Amino acid sequence: MPKDIKLAKFAGFCYGVKRAVDTVKNLKAENPERNICVLGELIHNSHVIEELDALGIKSLSELPEKGDGICVVRSHGESPEVFESIEKAGYEVYDLTCPDVKKVQQKAIEFAQNDFYVVIVGKAQHPEVVAIKANAEQFSKNVLVADSSEQLKVYEEELKNHKKIGVVVQTTQMISNLNEIVAYLTPISKELHIANTICQSTAKRQAEAKELAKESDLMIVVGSKKSANTTHLAEILKDITSTIHIETSEELDGYEDLIEKSQRISITAGASTPQNLINKVIENIQRKGE
Repeated sequence: MPKDIKLAKFAGFCYGVKRAVDTVKNLKAENPERNICVLGELIHNSHVIEELDALGIKSLSELPEKGDGICVVRSHGESPEVFESIEKAGYEVYDLTCPDVKKVQQKAIEFAQNDFYVVIVGKAQHPEVVAIKANAEQFSKNVLVADSSEQLKVYEEELKNHKKIGVVVQTTQMISNLNEIVAYLTPISKELHIANTICQSTAKRQAEAKELAKESDLMIVVGSKKSANTTHLAEILKDITSTIHIETSEELDGYEDLIEKSQRISITAGASTPQNLINKVIENIQRKGE
C-alpha cells in the first residue's frame, strides 16, 4: 500500500531568508570583480553556505583588520559596534537584516529609551538575540535575556523594583516560552508591556505543523540542527506524534523501521531549508515505501 505523504505548505525558505540568499547571489553576479563576503553564516544551512562559497561568496568567522569589497550583514542582524567595525576595516556595508528582526530591534530600543526593564525572550547565544540585546543596551543597562521563567528568578528583585517591564521575543521562538515568561512576570510587575515579535512565518509554520502532526503517524522535520526555528519545530511536534529531525535525506537510512511502520507521513522544514533538500527527502521516502 503506497504511503500517504503530505508536505506542509509553510515549509522551507521564509521571505527573509529567500531575500538574503537571492540578494547575495545577485550582488556577486552584478559585481563579479569585487570581493563579496558575509560576516558569519548568511543562514543556518551548510548546503546553502557551500553553494555560496562555490560562487566565491565567503563566510567570515571574524572580521580582518583590513578588508575590501562588500561585507554583508546577515538576516540575524548585528550590533551597532559591528556595523562600525565593518566600515573601519574598509568594507562597504550591505545590510540584509530581516525586516522582522529589525522590528524587534526597534521595539527593544523604544522600550530601553523609555526606561522600561527590557526582557528579551530567546536564546542568549543566538546571533539574532545578541544583536537585539546590543541595540537595546545603547540606551539602558536594564536588559536581560531569558528563554524560561527559571532564568528570570535571579532578577526577580530588580524586576519587582522597576516601574515598567517591556517584553520582546526572538522571531523564531515558541509561543509557549513567551506565555510562560508573561505568566511569571504578570504578578511581579507594576506595568507590563508585551510586544509579540514572533514573526508570522514562524507562527504559521508551527500552527500548520501541529495540525498535520495530529493526523500523522510520523512527522519529519528537515533542516539544520543549528537553526533555532527548525529545532523548535521538532520540539513542538515530538509532544504530538513520532518526530524525527534530519538535515539531509541520507539520514533517513537510520529510521527505516519507523518509516516502514508509518502509513501517514508528513514533512515540514525550517525557514533556512532549501527546496531541493526537501524534494530529496520526499523522493527517498517514496522509494522506501515502494
